[in-house]
Amino acid sequence: MTAASPGIVATTMMNHHYDSHEDYLFALARELGKEYRFIIEAGFLLQIDAPDLAMERACFFQHQSLAEFQDTVALHIAAINMALDGIPADQVRLHCCWGNRDGPHTEDVALDDVLTLLLEAKVGGLCLPFANPRHAHEIELLRTTPLPPEMVLVTGTIESTSNYVEHPEVVAERIVRAAEALGDRERVIAGVDCGFGTFAGYSLVADDVVWAKLQALSDGAALASKRLWS
Repeated sequence: MTAASPGIVATTMMNHHYDSHEDYLFALARELGKEYRFIIEAGFLLQIDAPDLAMERACFFQHQSLAEFQDTVALHIAAINMALDGIPADQVRLHCCWGNRDGPHTEDVALDDVLTLLLEAKVGGLCLPFANPRHAHEIELLRTTPLPPEMVLVTGTIESTSNYVEHPEVVAERIVRAAEALGDRERVIAGVDCGFGTFAGYSLVADDVVWAKLQALSDGAALASKRLWS
């Protein structure tokens, strides 16, 4: 079950009451921690959706230098970790993305500039979008900046902003590439880059196409499994 990160709440629901962004951020973390624990206690895996860790570089924090944004990401990770206090890491995944909008994304921050910071999150899985044409190549960073051995990778293998249905062979190729970059086929889960319906009433992909894309994801994962365990 997904839940918003303190940072994305802080950047989409404007602060009108706290003295600083940091004060607001950690107040949100204290309250969202209750929601996180409720999700875990209900028996679900928790996925924290945190586009603030990448997308907001070109949006809310576009006035910052890269170094300043990296400090902000570190602060937002600290807020997530505070909210997760007492929750086992293996029950939590962290989704980071550059926004699932249909646009050029030329102002996106590079994954190389934030990946080591993301790895400071006390989570058991990292969900990253590697199907889109702007960031697909960054899967190779996992060869030089490996995930901790206890962390799984949910790798985006179909993207969520177009009505193209990926061929299962393409999905399989992306999964195998992720497994090779990570160096461990046991810690790769095939996923979607992002959500298909981020905003109410705003849909880029037709409902029946969504289901077709998910079928391609399943079929491609089956092909990749055969290749990786042949």
